[in-house]
Amino acid sequence: MHNSPGPELIMGIRNLAGLEACYKYADAVYFSTDRLSLRAKAKEINLENLEEFVSEVKARNLKAYLAVNSTVNEDRLEEAGNVINAAAKAGVDAVIAWDPAVILKARKSGLRIHISTQANTTNHETAEFYRALGAERIVLSRELSLEEIREIRQRSEVEVETFVHGAMCMAVSGRCHLSAYVLGKSGNCGECTQPCRWEWELHGENNLVMESRGKYLLSAKDLCMIEHIPALLGARIDSFKVEGRLRDPGYLEVVSRCYREAIDACKEGTYTREKVDSWLSKLSSVYNRGFSTGFYFGIPGLEGFSPEKSMNASEKKRRAAGIVENYYPRQHAAAIKLLEEGLEIGNEILIEGSTTYLKQRVTSLIKNGMSLQKAEKGDEVGLAVDGTVRRNDRIFII
Repeated sequence: MHNSPGPELIMGIRNLAGLEACYKYADAVYFSTDRLSLRAKAKEINLENLEEFVSEVKARNLKAYLAVNSTVNEDRLEEAGNVINAAAKAGVDAVIAWDPAVILKARKSGLRIHISTQANTTNHETAEFYRALGAERIVLSRELSLEEIREIRQRSEVEVETFVHGAMCMAVSGRCHLSAYVLGKSGNCGECTQPCRWEWELHGENNLVMESRGKYLLSAKDLCMIEHIPALLGARIDSFKVEGRLRDPGYLEVVSRCYREAIDACKEGTYTREKVDSWLSKLSSVYNRGFSTGFYFGIPGLEGFSPEKSMNASEKKRRAAGIVENYYPRQHAAAIKLLEEGLEIGNEILIEGSTTYLKQRVTSLIKNGMSLQKAEKGDEVGLAVDGTVRRNDRIFII
């Protein structure tokens, strides 16, 4: 962990591959199990393997924060108790929660408590209320300006955490009911189908379809504060949080590296416009919906939305090539099948799975004992690999 004074950099991950991608740059990671999370699709960590996963996090000298931040209905109270008990046994460094029932269970188990942004904390008195309940940190509402964050930090003794990068929700602190209304999948229970990223039409009276500036009327741009790290440091924010528990490990590596370099550059007095432009270029090369500064400098208007594009605005997109069929550790090689696209010597590739994250160049391709300069789609070939890979890992050209 980077032990120098200053804000903690915390990355959202879903599996060991994500941990492997960002651990060199982050101070902490947050994640969830397969229950009571706002990322229901993230199922690779469960109550059975939570202790092992937390051990992997701590072996890399990072802090481990467990999100238990979905809506807890009456019939899920017992499940909440099971998750908290597992968290205490695993030795997580804190539980991220907002439901009072979960907070009380966590406090009874002796766990540190971070209040989730779902609580929509927007003033110092509310922050102090949660501190009185035992919380040591508040993840503030995303709808606050930098000035409001600074004032809360000055007037409260509780630690403050804010989001600095990643997806923004068009609803207040993610409290959206659109998915539940349209498809019966509640975002507050982790099942959001993201209808805000769909194409919509604006209808007026008399069945008129009104003209609008784009089709994706509800799709918010991603938050990006890399240009304003000095201002964030000046506000004495304790933790910088990156959203992205469902993003791929390549995204996590790039984003964590850029923000680590930016934080360190500020501390060292080497933060320059040239470096900022370089970081922005790198951040733009991975998944994004365009960038904005959210609410930090005022209520966003149209510039905070991406009406012409619903999803990835990155011009550089990774391309699926194939799959690992076997791994031969003694030969430092893998048998692969090229299902979607061919490979050639010199290609930069990413091999990725739930526990694998390996980025390298193609240096050797073998078919029927013969070296190839290029392998075609459909070929089954041997590939020299720079590290451990596993059966069914995916291969991407980047």
